[in-house]
Amino acid sequence: MEDVELFCKHFRVSKHVKPFFLRLVEGVKEFQPDIDSLIKHFSENWKLSRMSRVDRNVMRIAVYELLHCDDIPPKVSINEAIDIGKRFGTEDSGAFINGILDGVRISLEKENPL
Repeated sequence: MEDVELFCKHFRVSKHVKPFFLRLVEGVKEFQPDIDSLIKHFSENWKLSRMSRVDRNVMRIAVYELLHCDDIPPKVSINEAIDIGKRFGTEDSGAFINGILDGVRISLEKENPL
């Protein structure tokens, strides 16, 4: 967690945001094998190593939220991931991220219908 503390210090993560930030970082680290497996499953003909770092990591965070953050509506997680991808990724990032995350969302809804 030394690297996370350095990040927080360098980018001045506010004390109000830091607990949620740490929850996401720790959650993605803990469940990364499961998260990556879902991303691989819904990304046809793409290996994780071929995806841009922005796309891959934005999707990891969003999939973690879809799986483990019941307090965040799925569409919010997906829309935020798409927006971040568009802003920091390539011109195709938004559509790419949307396609994979929507597949994950639909699959999870089928497994756990309300």
